Amino acid sequence: MINRRDFLKTSASAAFGGFLMNNLQAREAMAGTKSLSKIGVQLYTVRDLMKQDFAGTLEKVANIGYNEVEFAGYFDNKPKDVRKLLDGLGLTAPAVHVGIDLLRDKLDAALETAKIIGHHYIVCPWLAPADRTLEKYQEHAALFNKVGEACQKAGLQFAYHNHDFEFEAQDGKIPYDLLLAETDSKLVQMELDLFWIRKGGQDPLAYFEKHPGRFPLCHVKDMTEDEKMVEVGAGKIDFAQIFSHSKHAGLKHYFVEHDNPEDALQSITASYQHLKKLKF
Repeated sequence: MINRRDFLKTSASAAFGGFLMNNLQAREAMAGTKSLSKIGVQLYTVRDLMKQDFAGTLEKVANIGYNEVEFAGYFDNKPKDVRKLLDGLGLTAPAVHVGIDLLRDKLDAALETAKIIGHHYIVCPWLAPADRTLEKYQEHAALFNKVGEACQKAGLQFAYHNHDFEFEAQDGKIPYDLLLAETDSKLVQMELDLFWIRKGGQDPLAYFEKHPGRFPLCHVKDMTEDEKMVEVGAGKIDFAQIFSHSKHAGLKHYFVEHDNPEDALQSITASYQHLKKLKF
């Protein structure tokens, strides 16, 4: 016969076990059941490899499991050849980064190339330091509206990619907010870099709430406690929480990126494996 002490001990163990099980189930429920059906990579991450072996690097990207890529240059390859290569590897390229000078001076050529390769989004990736005054941001907003209109006439969509400098206040104004306010939301959408917005001290969810549907693209890269860039899953950014708001944000394409990885293929492999398992 079990004595009172053993009974209480057994009951406590069972209760604690039940608590652990309930807690685990609660965490699993909070994690959600959705996952990313398509995972992309910004090819800037593997730019050095692309210079050495364009086709071979794309093949390695496809073999990792990626099904979408975002270009940051074609390395002198002809658009038709790029499209043929992508089709053969089962890859699509929804987006391309195009510098602001090309947007000003050679937009028609960029649009034609985009249509051949199969890009839908033309993304301005960066602004030089001399282009970051409030007056310049006003000029950029006007240019972006014009570029956005030209993109839509061609059946494409323009977007802008952020870093952290757009969140540095000037005369009490946040340049990123100025761009959002001074551009047409249908003509100019945003590719939100989830590392750089956090580096700039801002919350992506707050922007999703203020500007729903305006963020069809994002760059997925992680941040350590001391704000260094690392592979997805190796840092502190809660991607499950962010992605759970995808519908409200308008998110459709998720591109892994690391600006300066020690080993580019190892980096994009680790990030892919984490995202493939992520539930939200």
